[in-house]
Amino acid sequence: MAEETPESYLASLPEDRREAIEAVRGAVQAGMPEGYEENVRWKMLTWEIPLSTYPETYNDQPLAYVSLASQKNYMSLYLMGIYSDEGNRAWFETSLEERGIKLDVGKSCVRFKKLESLPLDLVEEAVGRFTVDDYIKTYEKSRGLN
Repeated sequence: MAEETPESYLASLPEDRREAIEAVRGAVQAGMPEGYEENVRWKMLTWEIPLSTYPETYNDQPLAYVSLASQKNYMSLYLMGIYSDEGNRAWFETSLEERGIKLDVGKSCVRFKKLESLPLDLVEEAVGRFTVDDYIKTYEKSRGLN
């Protein structure tokens, strides 16, 4: 079986979902600091720190930073950096509240049904908050490694 690529993942989506996922992907890519790689992992678009940069992960997989998925009833944006740091989570949720936006926020993700309900400029800003080194430090702190 051929390895799935971001392009094949997008091509597999229904047109309405593809347009929304492509728009969010564009915002993620615009804000993404250098050093992360985009792949398809766990049936989602995933931006991750490659094992060649950081091999000491708990599951021997690249360290995921952002993931984007089309689920059965909604789309999900996983912002692991934002949700692994209380200060950044509070910033993100306050930013949504200040805009009058009430999103379905889970433990590590934002769920949305329509692109219009997700502020892409805020996504771009959230993604840009962690360099690879910053995210590694946050990850290690959350795992009790430093």
